[in-house]
Amino acid sequence: MPSPTGRDKSIGHLCMVAQLTGPDSANATHTKYQVDGTDLGHTFLHGNRLYMIFGDTFGPAKSDWRSNVTAISTDQDPSDGLTFDSMIEDLPGHAKELLPQDTVPGEEVTIIPTYGVSTGERMFLHYMAVREWGPPGRWDLNASGLAYSDDDGQTWVVDPAATWPGDSNFGQVSIVSLDGYAYFFGIPGGRFGGVQLARVESERLLEMGAYEYWDGSTLAPGGISTAETIVPAPAGELSVRWNAYYGKWLMMYLNEDKAAIVLRAADCLTGPWEEERTVVTAGDYAQLYAPFMLPRWNDGPDISFTMSLFGPYNVYLMQTSLTDAPATPVAPECVTPG
Repeated sequence: MPSPTGRDKSIGHLCMVAQLTGPDSANATHTKYQVDGTDLGHTFLHGNRLYMIFGDTFGPAKSDWRSNVTAISTDQDPSDGLTFDSMIEDLPGHAKELLPQDTVPGEEVTIIPTYGVSTGERMFLHYMAVREWGPPGRWDLNASGLAYSDDDGQTWVVDPAATWPGDSNFGQVSIVSLDGYAYFFGIPGGRFGGVQLARVESERLLEMGAYEYWDGSTLAPGGISTAETIVPAPAGELSVRWNAYYGKWLMMYLNEDKAAIVLRAADCLTGPWEEERTVVTAGDYAQLYAPFMLPRWNDGPDISFTMSLFGPYNVYLMQTSLTDAPATPVAPECVTPG
């Protein structure tokens, strides 16, 4: 049930911990790395370092546009924000574009990483190649696919064979690593599709024929056409994490129709996923989007996530919690029924 603010009554608290990027951030990315504005900020661990991947980025006076950049952090305490140790650079004091892109109006406008994962020595980024922006919350893709790095993110190789069609339901993803598999929660380009699920052995990420898709009863190698929706539309940028405190899988995404970031919970990755709980609305923070839960600190009541605001065009660290009672300790082993 929503509160007078629009937030669900099961949401325990909500606070903005810190601004992470831009001129008003403690990281001072505008002077250190020529990053005055950026968005997204999804995260994954590579070794003991947290990689935070950003989307379209600009420097002073909205110049020096780059499709994507990344920060690295070893901060162990998110209670006062996240300190960046560094950003990957191409020149001293300049954040590097990881996946280069030549803007060609009408053909392709940007290449944006939508999530990352590490499988030991190799890192992967799932990206979307945007053909054109449409009305708010809508855009068309040429394709989505995978790039990889074998030197801790300094250089990246886009695999031309590891792609999904531009109109597939895996234009944007959240990735969960579990028991030797990478699970891909996918939505189309834009913010108005539903969520589908695929998985692949972690050592076969670039083999498109090795992916299994959830068909409503099992994960099977029947191809993308067999995939069934596990969370109904509309779902925008999303993240999925196991929370040991609540003993649930948590999913956060933007519901564009509600102008709100929402949360669902489930016992199993395949669902069923509970009804949406409204975490934060545009009434709290105008033009909010892209809630990405962090890969650490998921064993207590606080839920930390990054959030983008389009107006200031920067990324913020947020914190919330649920009023749910803590669970008896359980492991995230339920993937499929039975």
